[in-house]
Amino acid sequence: MKNDLDLSVRIGSLIMPNPVGVASGTFGYGEEYDELVHIDALGALYTKAVTLEPREGNPPPRLVETPMGLINSIGLANPGVEKFLREKLPSLRTRLCPIIVNVAGSTEDDYIQVIERIEAHLASTDSGRPGIDGYEINVSCPNVHKGGMSFGIDPRLVERLTHSLRQKTSRPLIIKLSPNVTDIAEIARAAEAGGADAISCINTIVGMVIDTEKMKPAIAMGTGGLSGPAIRPIGVAATYKVSKAVRIPIIGLGGITNASDAIQYLLAGALAVQVGTALFSYPQAPLKVLDGIIEWMQRHSVHSVSDIRFMLR
Repeated sequence: MKNDLDLSVRIGSLIMPNPVGVASGTFGYGEEYDELVHIDALGALYTKAVTLEPREGNPPPRLVETPMGLINSIGLANPGVEKFLREKLPSLRTRLCPIIVNVAGSTEDDYIQVIERIEAHLASTDSGRPGIDGYEINVSCPNVHKGGMSFGIDPRLVERLTHSLRQKTSRPLIIKLSPNVTDIAEIARAAEAGGADAISCINTIVGMVIDTEKMKPAIAMGTGGLSGPAIRPIGVAATYKVSKAVRIPIIGLGGITNASDAIQYLLAGALAVQVGTALFSYPQAPLKVLDGIIEWMQRHSVHSVSDIRFMLR
């Protein structure tokens, strides 16, 4: 029975009620999905990126479908940290599921200032639930001209940035890694050495579509980030490799559309997963994935979801 199962997972000091969250950039800050999915039943809500200053994002067109996937070049469009605190945080405080704020920046100081401003705001307000349970640090976004890629491909910069942010918060710190590197395990080890509580593995893969009639890229910026089912085998392999390199938990994502996809990540070494692109066509996908994980655990007599990562033969 479901009640006999332990679905909880621990990331640093945070205990998530179940392993299935929604990926940053696919779920906004939650309001857009209020009428479509039972948000409080999620394992975690990973917010859209928050940057120091407001960003309008990249020029359109910013999305193009591909076989078994989607390329996006949104450019981290968001209202900036101050407007996030004024306009988005009050709603997040009403959620019962854990809230992980995704943070992005173009310089190390950008990241630091975002964390500092959020932490100062939380310390100055007494409204019961803080509305923020941890941070996911985006060092890997492939569709901005500076910052993300340069941080995400250099282990020394990843370790230094993680260490700097570790000094600014006691909340769980999750480093989201890029697959667009020579050795993702090396970057993961650097994040762990810097004090990360967990690794998100993986972000999108650089891709391109060309309109052969117009003879120009289908995305205004030329290239963008490929997500969706096409990248799932890459994400699973990266998760498996990283799981052999670090001791901290791994959150697997990339192309998860059903329970079998998610369980592949869990068997590869992930403790939790995120559902992203599947939300655009089926908003209930995360909870359907969770139901499928429960059914799989019952069928295989697995009591704790945390044990699945040790079961690969």
